[in-house]
Amino acid sequence: MKNYDLVIVGGGPAGLAAAVSARDHGIESILIIERDKELGGILNQCIHNGFGLHTFKEELTGPEYASRFIEQVAERGIEYKLNTMVMDIAADAPSGNVITKKVTAMNREDGMFEIHAKAVILAMGCRERSRGAVNTAGTRPAGVYSAGTAQKYVNIDGFMPGKTVVILGSGDIGLIMARRMTLEGAKVKAVCEILPYSGGLSRNIVQCLNDFDIPLKLSHTILKIHGEKRVTGVTIAKVDEKRNPIPGTEEYIECDTVLYSVGLIPENELTRGAGIALDRVTSGAKVDEFRETEMPGVFSCGNVLHVHDLVDYVSEEAEIAGKGAVHFLRGETDEKLAKPIALSASDGVRYTVPQRITESGNVSVFFRVADVYKNAYITVKDGDTVLLHRKKTRLAPGEMERLELKKEWIDGNTSGNLHFSLDFDGKEGV
Repeated sequence: MKNYDLVIVGGGPAGLAAAVSARDHGIESILIIERDKELGGILNQCIHNGFGLHTFKEELTGPEYASRFIEQVAERGIEYKLNTMVMDIAADAPSGNVITKKVTAMNREDGMFEIHAKAVILAMGCRERSRGAVNTAGTRPAGVYSAGTAQKYVNIDGFMPGKTVVILGSGDIGLIMARRMTLEGAKVKAVCEILPYSGGLSRNIVQCLNDFDIPLKLSHTILKIHGEKRVTGVTIAKVDEKRNPIPGTEEYIECDTVLYSVGLIPENELTRGAGIALDRVTSGAKVDEFRETEMPGVFSCGNVLHVHDLVDYVSEEAEIAGKGAVHFLRGETDEKLAKPIALSASDGVRYTVPQRITESGNVSVFFRVADVYKNAYITVKDGDTVLLHRKKTRLAPGEMERLELKKEWIDGNTSGNLHFSLDFDGKEGV
């Protein structure tokens, strides 16, 4: 059994950035555990550009962005294990003043083995929702894929999933694959979205659909998939405000491939197994401003915590988690609050990350909204006291928002809560 100060589960963009951050802040004993055959995570198959504008101030492809952090990991001599699956994380016996975590993992070379870690960072990423999650009727022919699976086939394996395509869902992966399939010679006949707005970034709608004249059918869904051995077509229909199909709006589209881009789910089986509380909206762990979960010494960051729109924000959050782990390992405290401040959301704001604040200081809060809004006011309240009332000309669910909470608001908090919401009138103020 080997001991480490810090074990990081996941070698994608979050895990790599967290490892670099922890090492740069003085932690030497670090191990990254990655289940794939190489570091980099999902970025390895994202060969399109658009990464790194915030982090590196230049436009990179996914593999280029990952390689920057892989090089930093190598330069710092950070240890990692590939082709290794973590099976369980549990609180173990005290080691000095710290309760260590027992990490159970396995691979072909070592079999099943245990590692003791003083701190753990969870960075497992997320997975795609499947056809089964949306209960599409019809047969089960070949030619039905998640958008991410199709991306791997095209970009990594060199296989073409099909020639005529219909995509369900307008998430960023679906939009990017609409363009990718078109560039590879396929005909993308439609992107159907059950909501009245797209779930992807505005830039992806323009660059991936509009630039290639690919139709985006909002408030539409696939009613049925046709075909025996291979997909032959789909029946789509318009939906009402309750997302029910409207009779008489059915349309048959001939195709040989259907791609699903219907959302991402944080990979939190390990988190749940460790008994760590999850947020019902994000499906990720409930964390404080250091990204520490309710299990002391266990941190979470990246898409396993909440699904991000930009990988640059993943790296930024991972850096916070890395610093938080160092903070924990050294037993450092800034100005500890007498009682944690809970963050809550309603009226158009779906959630906040973090969900609580434990120490005094400025805190960046990430959040998403529930719908597309124009000329809305983001409001932050301490009880009945309005701390912030700021106008935003446009808000969309597909784009992450962030606010900086001031130290004086946290120090002067009287209600034990900071509440985030939207409203549509009133004068803008600080």
